[in-house]
Amino acid sequence: MKRIGLALAAFIIAVPALAQEPVGCDKFKWPLDRERALLAQAAPAKSAGDLQLVAGARLTLVPAAEAKLPVAPTRAPKDGSYAGFLRLPAPPSAGTYRVTLSANAWIEVVQEGEVVKAGVFSGVGGCEGLRKSVKFELAARPFIVELSGMATPEINVVVTPD
Repeated sequence: MKRIGLALAAFIIAVPALAQEPVGCDKFKWPLDRERALLAQAAPAKSAGDLQLVAGARLTLVPAAEAKLPVAPTRAPKDGSYAGFLRLPAPPSAGTYRVTLSANAWIEVVQEGEVVKAGVFSGVGGCEGLRKSVKFELAARPFIVELSGMATPEINVVVTPD
């Protein structure tokens, strides 16, 4: 009986450690060196502004209640959080594109008024200037990147082909 109790205690202690996300810039599911460099050189942009592909933007967000996002986020933002969006031109061709962020935020990509289903996600802690990257299948049409759920009013974002 004592062994079962010890085994249970060890399991309870180990589970949170297993649930933690990876730590370190080399722990992303795909290489993000180019995106990290672009995020570090991000130019200032305001919510509702325009962004070119493969150019980083240091996006100034607004309180979520004032963000006027084109499409309501599929995850309700927390009270006191920040949100914003950028308009991007049509990519040169349909395909997989990465939206990569310097901090944690909920990402929605919108094309022709419809939310594009997110693909594979990769996020790590302990990588300065780089927090998460999500892949989206985009048509060769203009699109919008919406960010919400931010605890702070600024985030760097870049969109790159996969």
